Amino acid sequence: MNLLVPHTILAVGWAALLGHFSLGTLLAGLALGYGVLWLLRPLYGPTDYFERFWRALGLGLFFVKELVVSSLRVVWEVLTPGQHSRPGIIALPLDVETPVEITMLANLISLTPGTLSLELSEDRRTLYVHAMFIDDIEALRAETKNQLEQRILRVFR
Repeated sequence: MNLLVPHTILAVGWAALLGHFSLGTLLAGLALGYGVLWLLRPLYGPTDYFERFWRALGLGLFFVKELVVSSLRVVWEVLTPGQHSRPGIIALPLDVETPVEITMLANLISLTPGTLSLELSEDRRTLYVHAMFIDDIEALRAETKNQLEQRILRVFR
């Protein structure tokens, strides 16, 4: 059973009950909703929602860290004299298969400063990515696959 909808309803309901919608009240509502759903587990049977929730939270925190690191790297490149970047386009073979997984990967790559998803191959097995800093093509591929793509797969499968 997918508990995302009741979890969201509980979070928004909590914010409505308090009378104002802010990040703090929504986060408190998410925490409260998580606790309520966890306590009611015997009513709706086995689910992996709670494990997926923590994996999704880990993916979000990982992305925020990558966002900060890559932003600082791009800012450093812009502010320092000379060009230290080695831009290029790489072909990234994909393990993600569903449209949601592919879209999530492509969007997270594009949202990260210094990288941009360009095109998906016809067979949906290769994503072409432009990167601002390519010191080692294989290292960049491995990092993207082992860090970002694997985290997405753990959330969606």
